[in-house]
Amino acid sequence: MLKTRSYLAEIQLKPSAPVEPPVFPFTLPAIRSLERLPLHPNVTFLVGENGSGKSTLLEAIAVGMGFNAEGGSRNFNFATFASHSSLHEHLRFVRGYERPRDGFFLRAESFYNLSSEIERLDSEPGFSPPIINSFGGKSLHQQSHGESFLTLFMERFGGQSFYMLDEPEAALSPQRQLALLSRLHDLVGQRCQFVIATHSPILMAYPNAIIYECGAHGIREIAYEDTEHYRVTRDFLANPSRMLRVLMGEE
Repeated sequence: MLKTRSYLAEIQLKPSAPVEPPVFPFTLPAIRSLERLPLHPNVTFLVGENGSGKSTLLEAIAVGMGFNAEGGSRNFNFATFASHSSLHEHLRFVRGYERPRDGFFLRAESFYNLSSEIERLDSEPGFSPPIINSFGGKSLHQQSHGESFLTLFMERFGGQSFYMLDEPEAALSPQRQLALLSRLHDLVGQRCQFVIATHSPILMAYPNAIIYECGAHGIREIAYEDTEHYRVTRDFLANPSRMLRVLMGEE
């Protein structure tokens, strides 16, 4: 067994995976070219354009590690619409010698469904203690989308755990993204491991992490300053008026 403090050290594509002829998700270059993907013991980022495969890969990691495809902890077992791929069946998971105490899979697009499932379970007779107590005690539906996300990070997440986040910035303002970055660092200090699919140049600035870029080239490690997210944001903020003129065909 690989001796590492990671809860998940790496993922590998099984030799039997149906890469040729390609069927989804092996039609995606990032998935088709995958052989092995070492994960950082602290934070691993998956970045790329929409449709590049980063969320598909994160979903497969989550399902393969025993989490519900629509999000939640391992104790959640609900399906609003079963749309996840079979990729997890074709992956090999190389775990570390230590098991996480807890874990959670956040999918921004289905967090509403997760919040509804919590309320449904808590309304069942004899269901105790209420699940919502782990989320600060206040209904997630009674908070704004951004507030409920931050509640998850601040109240539900704890130490010695494995967390997978799919576009956690979706509901967060830039200021709240900075708050998440701070909370992320606190949890890393408590021996947590994260795998995060994101478009946020704020989040992916976290130091001592691995960034993997998914794209037409496949999947490769990339420096923060070389990501398109960083370069586009930098260029826009450096001269927004010129960038707007270019976009609007005035230059």
